[in-house]
Amino acid sequence: MDDVLTENQLTAVHELIDHVSERQLKDFGQISADLKPDGTLITDCDRWSDRTLSTGLSQITKEEGVLSEEGSKCVPNTSAYWVVDPLDGTTNFAAGIPHWAISVARFVNGKPETAFLDLPPLKKRIIAVKGKGVWINGKQLNVSSRHSTVSSCISLCSRSIRVLQKNPNQPFPGKIRLLGVASLNMVGVAMGQTIAALEATPKIWDLASAWLILTELQCPVHWLDADPSNLQSGENVASASFPVLTASSQKELHRLLPWGKALLQN
Repeated sequence: MDDVLTENQLTAVHELIDHVSERQLKDFGQISADLKPDGTLITDCDRWSDRTLSTGLSQITKEEGVLSEEGSKCVPNTSAYWVVDPLDGTTNFAAGIPHWAISVARFVNGKPETAFLDLPPLKKRIIAVKGKGVWINGKQLNVSSRHSTVSSCISLCSRSIRVLQKNPNQPFPGKIRLLGVASLNMVGVAMGQTIAALEATPKIWDLASAWLILTELQCPVHWLDADPSNLQSGENVASASFPVLTASSQKELHRLLPWGKALLQN
C-alpha cells in the first residue's frame, strides 16, 4: 500500500468513473426507484454503479478495501481504503432532475487523501489531492477564486431545515438553498457558490470527497457531533451520521455555529 496513487492508478480511476457516468446519463429519465428500509430511494442504476465502482477500485488497488453506500458498510481493516457513494442525489435522479454526483474518495489513516467528485449532467469533475490542491476539469482552483464570488446563500438539507422551527423568532442569516445532494451542498461552499452548508445526517460516503475538497481550499469544517476521523476498522457505519457545518471562513462559521448547535437540540 502506498500513501499516494500512481499516475497509472489515477488514470484508471478516471476511466472507471467515466464508464459509470456514461451509464448513469443513459439511464437518467428511463428508470424507476425502489424504497430502501431507511426511507431513501434506490434504483438499479445505483446498484450497478456501486458494484462497478467497488469491483473496479478493488482491481486498481488490490490490497485496499471498499466502503460503499450500497455495498459493504464496515470500515475496511486496511490503512488505505475507498469510500464510495455511487449516486449521490438518487431522489433527483429518479425524479428527472439533472443534479446528482458520483463520489469516490481514498482514505489513508482515517482521512481522505484523494477525492473524485463527478457531476455527470454538468460534465464537471472535481479532483482533490491532500496537500496538493483542487482541480475542476483540469483547472486548479484556489482560495482567492472563492472569495472573489459574492454570495449570501446557505445550503441546508431536508433534515437541517428544521432549525428554522427551533429559532422561529430569529431571521435565518442567509438565502436558503436545498439542492438535494449532500456532497454538492458542501462543495458549493468551496466553489464560492454558498457561504455555508449545514448537513444534519450525512453518512461517511456523503461527505468523503467534499471533506477533502473543503479542507484543501481552506474552508473550516466543524463536526457538530461525531468526528469521522475516529472510525475504527470493522466498525459498521450503516446508521452512523456525522452532522456538520462548513463555511467559507472562520467568521462565517462563527456566525452560523448557533444554528448548527440548535440542530442537535431535542
